[in-house]
Amino acid sequence: MPAPFFNPLVANLSAPPIPLVQAWARDYSGTHGPLIDLSQAVPGYPPHRDMLQWLGEAASSTAYAGYGSIEGETVLRQAYADHVAGLYGAPVETANVHITAGCNQAFIAAIMAVAGAGDTVLMTNPFYFNHESTLAMLGIRARTVDASAARGFVPEVQAIAGALTRDVRALALVTPNNPTGAIYSPEMLRAVYDLCRANGTWLILDETYRDFLPTGSEAPHGLLALPDWQDTLIQLYSFSKSFCIPGHRLGAIVAGPDVVENVAKVMDNLQICAPRAPQAAVARAILPLTDWREANRAEIASRAAALHEVMSRLPDWRIEAIGAYFAFIRHPFDGISSVEVAERLAKVAGVVALPGVFFGEGQEQFLRFAFANADVATIRQLDTRLVLVHS
Repeated sequence: MPAPFFNPLVANLSAPPIPLVQAWARDYSGTHGPLIDLSQAVPGYPPHRDMLQWLGEAASSTAYAGYGSIEGETVLRQAYADHVAGLYGAPVETANVHITAGCNQAFIAAIMAVAGAGDTVLMTNPFYFNHESTLAMLGIRARTVDASAARGFVPEVQAIAGALTRDVRALALVTPNNPTGAIYSPEMLRAVYDLCRANGTWLILDETYRDFLPTGSEAPHGLLALPDWQDTLIQLYSFSKSFCIPGHRLGAIVAGPDVVENVAKVMDNLQICAPRAPQAAVARAILPLTDWREANRAEIASRAAALHEVMSRLPDWRIEAIGAYFAFIRHPFDGISSVEVAERLAKVAGVVALPGVFFGEGQEQFLRFAFANADVATIRQLDTRLVLVHS
């Protein structure tokens, strides 16, 4: 009897990268001090005590034990719409918001709503690996535009223009970027938006890390204030980083009502509704925890400054881009793969980082440091750790 087989679109994917690099860390002896884990983008501080209280109250309430609305709890959709409208100075309403179980789910639901097997979606190289693997398992073609170190890993508008052929259903951009930390300017985003609009292409803008921009509470761009933005723009967001609740899985899509309607069809088959208790808690937290979130933004900025300070003492290592949670670091070992360098770094020096090649072809010279997970004192230990790795 022949054995059943797996879907090759899934079977041919690489294993999830975070568990892989964290497995290397288990071989670290501890000789040089505690493990420094810069592999995963998680907040390096706990949720606010009020957030924990509100989560507990909602989780223990029978009101949130049953199924909820597919699009999300009205109280959170309204609170988040008001927040986005205030931040961007734009008429964003409840009907523009769909709540998801994390931003990865927001991406997969949005992509399934606008593209299907055989269609083409454009990304940058380097790219966020979960975006690439989502497209691969859905049978959607991924095409990339290079974002080079020479330009701080910000793609050229003209390169995007040349890649936006009529068959491209969506362009997916992440700003502040994962993996590089690069921040795309409002002018660049407006130019790309205009290109997408003229081409009939959706612009999917993942702004998971926008609350950690150096500009603080200023709008990252003006796209949501444009008169017909709902015909072109799909914005993604994660509550995980800003409220320190990644385990509760909560994200959001802001788009036109037609997009929300079609995302709901996808969500009904993925999960019915996002977790309800965290939705109720976050709805209560958006306004009261504004100052707390701003303090966290300042803390992450201090960690970025500490990383700059450390790297200035290591001339053979170089920050090529940095922003929000991430830095894309050029390692000094020519001819050695980023996988080998990252493995040595974890096993010998007790520093866990992701190889650049996980984020696209031609990224062998780089490592991604998710520095937000380490405090300033820990980051300042990196200069003595990185020199332990030799070619």
